[in-house]
Amino acid sequence: MRALADDLGVEAMSLYHHLRGKEALLDGLVERLMAEVAEATSDLPAGEEWRDGVRRRCLAAREVMERHPWGPAVLLTRTSVPPSVFAHFEAVLAAMIEAGFSYHLGHRALHALGSMVLGFVQELFAPGAEGDEDASADELAAMAHALPHVTAMVAAELHAADGDVLGWCDSRAEFEFTLDLLLDGLEAQRVAQSP
Repeated sequence: MRALADDLGVEAMSLYHHLRGKEALLDGLVERLMAEVAEATSDLPAGEEWRDGVRRRCLAAREVMERHPWGPAVLLTRTSVPPSVFAHFEAVLAAMIEAGFSYHLGHRALHALGSMVLGFVQELFAPGAEGDEDASADELAAMAHALPHVTAMVAAELHAADGDVLGWCDSRAEFEFTLDLLLDGLEAQRVAQSP
């Protein structure tokens, strides 16, 4: 709060007249971020095939996240889900239900899509993250020996991921590949559940 007050040229205590504290500020940032996602998805065509609609919604959310690369980290720190996030998931689920998904399959679909609906993917691990710089050459060599394929993949992807905004391997191409793979699989499940 002090850093924000300094940036705004005011006393830190004056911010508390407008905000309850840092958590309220972060909640407000999430609400603003999701308002931008809602605006980006508000003009999506109605009545299109469910897969295209869900894909467009995920990609529109991703464009917002690319403009605000701090967004995924802030979203993941919230201890409760803001109503605006629920509203976004409601629109995705509605497209699926209208296309013939059961609520059971829709529930599984939302789990499978995870944060992709919000335009990003959660990193399982992030090479180069805080603390990694402390790894010694011997520790890195031991890791390469014990995990040769993981080490080779990370080395290849770190090189190929230059300039990624949302994470070391969260490139748009990778995001779209995973999204399409999931949507294709969900379509097969939707067809299989039909009487």
